[in-house]
Amino acid sequence: MNITIIEDELRTAKSLENILKELRPLAKITGPYQSIEESVSALSQGPHPDLVFMDIQLADGLSFEIFKSVDIICPVVFCTAFDEYSLDAFKRNGVDYVLKPFSKEDIAGAMRKVDNLKNFFQQKATPDISELLLQMVQPSAKTSFLVFKHQKYTTVQVAQIAHFYIRNESTSMMCFDGQEFPLNQSLDQVAGSVSPKQFFRVNRQFLVNFSAIKEIEHYFLRKLYVKLIIETPEKLLINKEKSTAFLSWMENR
Repeated sequence: MNITIIEDELRTAKSLENILKELRPLAKITGPYQSIEESVSALSQGPHPDLVFMDIQLADGLSFEIFKSVDIICPVVFCTAFDEYSLDAFKRNGVDYVLKPFSKEDIAGAMRKVDNLKNFFQQKATPDISELLLQMVQPSAKTSFLVFKHQKYTTVQVAQIAHFYIRNESTSMMCFDGQEFPLNQSLDQVAGSVSPKQFFRVNRQFLVNFSAIKEIEHYFLRKLYVKLIIETPEKLLINKEKSTAFLSWMENR
């Protein structure tokens, strides 16, 4: 098996390589390639890999740009520190979506998925597996949340929620009508259960609904200032590393 690593963090790339060598001692590993330009050049020259481990945020942009220049017909395991790219990943031959920091068990699980799809890839030279993968690994997004307030349980539809946020280390939701409800889930858990097409994690504290966004302004230090139609207790700022992904999400929904 020929495995290519596309990763701009050399320490992470080395850790991944060591895990892969332990799991697949006979595999030939190439890379790491740290940029879109370097990856396109390497993949264009061949031979084609049997599997690619690909970071999403590279030194010169999002790795999804690689697919515009090179036909990658093998499975791809995406590794990233963010969870908002999952839908795009699974549309690009993604067989798994591993969040950093990953463990040996995470990589082993990804390799099992690759093995399970091996026969499928052998049957077709250029498989279109987007729908298959979405059915296998894309979880169904929640449509409502059960909440408890004033000694009563009630159901809140996701479409009614403007944003989720962390306050005093607890997660809450804010509805478009101004009602607030506490949740017993972490914001990470909430982000993983709602549609990534509808909600974006703008920073550590806020997960916002696309429908709640009023306007976006440039801010100091190349940050973005996101204004919602519902007032928030503090400014919603997106750092420069995440701003490109956010604008892409806004444009490509």
